[in-house]
This record gives sequence, C-alpha cells and structure tokens, in this order.
Amino acid sequence: MDRLDAVTVFVAVAEQGSFAAAARRLSRTPAAVTRAVAELEASLITRLFNRTTRSLALTESGMLYLERARTLLAAHADFEDAAPNDPEPSGVLRITAPVNFGRQHLMPLLCSFLGEHPRVDARVLLVDRAVSLVEEGLDVGVRLGRPRDSSLRATQVGTVKLGVYASPTYIAHHGVPETPADLIRYSTISSGTFNAIPERWSFGSADGMSHVAVKPRLTVNTTESAADAAAAGLGFAFLVSYQAADHIAAGRLVEVLPEYSDDHVPINIIQPSGRFTPTKVRSFIDEIGAGLRRRFG
Repeated sequence: MDRLDAVTVFVAVAEQGSFAAAARRLSRTPAAVTRAVAELEASLITRLFNRTTRSLALTESGMLYLERARTLLAAHADFEDAAPNDPEPSGVLRITAPVNFGRQHLMPLLCSFLGEHPRVDARVLLVDRAVSLVEEGLDVGVRLGRPRDSSLRATQVGTVKLGVYASPTYIAHHGVPETPADLIRYSTISSGTFNAIPERWSFGSADGMSHVAVKPRLTVNTTESAADAAAAGLGFAFLVSYQAADHIAAGRLVEVLPEYSDDHVPINIIQPSGRFTPTKVRSFIDEIGAGLRRRFG
C-alpha cells in the first residue's frame, strides 16, 4: 500500500462525505477508493469511518487522524516545492479570500500570476468567514482585519476603510443616527465578516474598541449581499469601502457616521507560521502583495 496515496484518498472521502464523491474527485473507481481506505484502517488498526447504507461519518479516531493527515499532505507539498535546483514556483497553490474582495481584487492579480508561472495551478476558496488554513489544507489566504491567531504569519499589503452606509431613500424616510449607539432604533443589516455577533457592531476609536447593540432586520453570510440590501433601502449596513464603492458611485449608498469609521483596517496575506515556505507561496506573497499594495497601499 502506498501510504501517502491512501492518506490522500482518506482526506478526499472525509471532505466529500462519501466514497462515490471522493472517487469522482480523484478520477478513480468507488471500489478502488473503498479498498484504499480499508487498507489504511487495517494498517492503523482502527476504524476511521462509521458506515451505514445511508450515511458515512468520521469516528473519533477518524477526526483526530484527519487533522494529522492534512498536515502530512501539506508538509509533502512543501517538500515537493523545495527542490534546491528548481527556483521556479510550481505545484498546486491553495488560496482563500473573502468573496467580494476575491472577485474584484484578488482574481485579476491571480490570473496574471498564473500567466507568469505556467507550472503553478491554483485552487481558490472564496468565503466570507475565517477558515482554518491548516484544517482546510490551504497554503495562503487574504484576510481583512487585525490578526487574532498567533499561529498565523501575516504580511500587511494595504488598508481599507470600514464604515456604516445606507441608501438615500432609507435616510430620507428614517433619518440618520447621531452616534453608533443610536443604531438600535434603526433597521440594520448584519454579515459575519467583521462582527461575529450579528446583534453587536464594534467600532474603533482613540479610546479603543466600543460595542453597540443593533437589531438586524436581515443577517446574511456575504457582505456583498449586505451591501445590495442596504442599496435596496432596507437599512444601515457595516461595510468595507470597496464593497460600497460601486453603489456610492451610482448614488445608491451614502456613508453615515463618518467620524466613527475606521480608516486603517489592514489587509493581510496570511500563512501558517513555523512551516517551510515553498517557492509558490513566497512568489504569491511577493507578487500578489505588490499588486494589492498598488491598489490599497
């Protein structure tokens, strides 16, 4: 049994939630995938999955082994990229970024990067939540906000503005709050990107962070949708400047409470710390970082 291949199959089954889906992802037969997992379980002398005719779930041992398996595969990818006589970036680069930021700003730079480096392939996860790079098997990410995880190495590549926005129509009918605390009396739209608790918005000031209560009419998982809802007249939304820019230019949104906005929200490229940095990641940080600095530096 090729242990590394068996581990790759196991991770695919765990992530896809079925042997058949993993087989399609790996371009193998379901029988070959089932056999690889069975051989891995036999070598480990433990059951990794609980199987029924209708469901497949990781056992406790399987959940523990999955984290180690992802680490093993990431380390192997790093090793493959570390060939001393091959300074050119190569291999699969796994990236994550917020949805709207990724679509507007990362993807154009990434397409140019791939054009410059034909031996690099990219797998991109655009999602408006902070995912674990290690658990998801990701090499690098672009994240907005101040780093909170000491296990990550961050390279700042710019800043954006964070503020409160609403449509002129909503403001004409309902007025504007004088302070953030007044938002409790207005219709609000929450997303989880900068406020993990939808009913609480956080504002920075010279005195530190302050938190105010809100009553969201709408809670949505992407900030792009929150911006669209605010532009449609539903209420106030807490947005990053680039998310509001098109709506502002079209007259669909205006900023309120500008004296409470945060003009220095960092944009960071992050990677797991304490790990060898392969050429593909170093090149991404250097080249994509330079592109983002031109836009947001």
